[in-house]
Formats: sequence, structure tokens, C-alpha cells
Amino acid sequence: MLKHAFVKQLLNSFLSLLPILAVVLVFQVLIIQQPIADITGMVVGVLCIILGLTLFVYGLEQSLFPVGESMAYAFARKGSVFWLLLFAFCLGFGTTVAEPALIAVADEAARVTSKSHLIAQTDEARTQYALGLRITVALSVGFAILIGVLRIIRGWSLYYLIIFGYCAVIVMTPFAPAEIIGIAYDSGGVTTSTITVPLVTALGVGLASAIKGRNPMLDGFGLIAFASLTPMIFVMAYGIIL
Repeated sequence: MLKHAFVKQLLNSFLSLLPILAVVLVFQVLIIQQPIADITGMVVGVLCIILGLTLFVYGLEQSLFPVGESMAYAFARKGSVFWLLLFAFCLGFGTTVAEPALIAVADEAARVTSKSHLIAQTDEARTQYALGLRITVALSVGFAILIGVLRIIRGWSLYYLIIFGYCAVIVMTPFAPAEIIGIAYDSGGVTTSTITVPLVTALGVGLASAIKGRNPMLDGFGLIAFASLTPMIFVMAYGIIL
């Protein structure tokens, strides 16, 4: 059964990657009209991508999704709002700090900021700036997941909170340093990536399923929207303070 599921996921990964390969090959051969320099390397790379994507998705289905949902059920049965909110904050913070995309963007932002003479041109200054940016974004996502879980518990409307959040982004933008605005806007996207999304989604759906009167389709989703929104606010505040 596990073997059949893995083979099926392997085929799905290949089909998902096929349109990208088709676009690259068509533009490389027909538009640019240049031969592929290293066909062997490209084939090996594509096979690695397919295998890696298969293992990643298969791992999510076998571990992270069940764990997230089971913990949400356990906290709902325990009936402790404090521990549930604390867990939600720690989950958002922990997954974001470990997010590879955020690490890459923070390091690049530190490098460019240093070259622009906005911070000292030393490894220590760049490391501190990148770490400060990562911690700021992680705190924002932890806060976002906390608010999202509280919304599920209380039954608040999602769109009111989203509208209020984006209004805050619009108000803060003219006051934030120009150099931080682009980083702030991008930080919302990089936080909702490979590690954060599966766990947070599983938490929301599991919690909405466990609480009486909540609909997993209506109330279980929406946490990712908060995780994309609050980093923009927190990073602009980080830029203003610095």
C-alpha cells in the first residue's frame, strides 16, 4: 500500500514538473535557438527534483499533516485556551525561524543593505541584521497564528481582520524607510513556504474540526493569510525603529 502510494506520488510529481520542462525546452530550442549545454546534467537534475518533490509531499502526508491535526484535537479536548494560544505562537515562530526561504532572503537583504552603507560593511553587522530580520518575521508569524487560532475559537469574521491588517500596511508604508518596504512586502511571501504552510494548515483544519459549531472549510483555512500579512507590518516597524 505504501509502495503504491509512493509510486503514485512520483508520477504526480513528474506531471507537475512537466509543464515547466516544456516551457524551458520550447524557449531554449525554438525561441533562443541554442542547444542545451549539458543534457546529462539537466536530466540528472530533473530526476533529483522529481524525487525530492515526491519525498517532500509524501513526508507531509505521512507526518506533518497528521501531527498538526492530532495536536489541534488534543488541545481542543484539553480545553485550555492559554496553552493552545501559546502552542500556536510557538509553532508559528519555530517554523518561520527554520524557513529556508526566509534565511536566504534575510541574508541577501543584509548583504544589499551593507553594500548600500545603511549598516556597517562587516560580517558581524550583516549577521546581526539578518538575524534581527528573521526574528522579527518569526515573531510576526507567531502573532499571526495566535490571532488566527483565536479567530477560530471565537468565530470572528476573517475578512474584517484581513481588511484591518492591510489598512495598517497602507498607513505604515509612507512612514517606513524606502529601503525596507520591498523587503517587508517580500517577507510575507517567503514565510509561507515549505515548512510553515503544512503545519499551520493542519493546525487550522484540525482545530476547526474539533471545536463544536466550527466548519473546517469556513473556519479551518485562513491562517496562512495572517502569516502573509503580519510580516509586512512587523518588518516595516523594524525598519522604522532601526
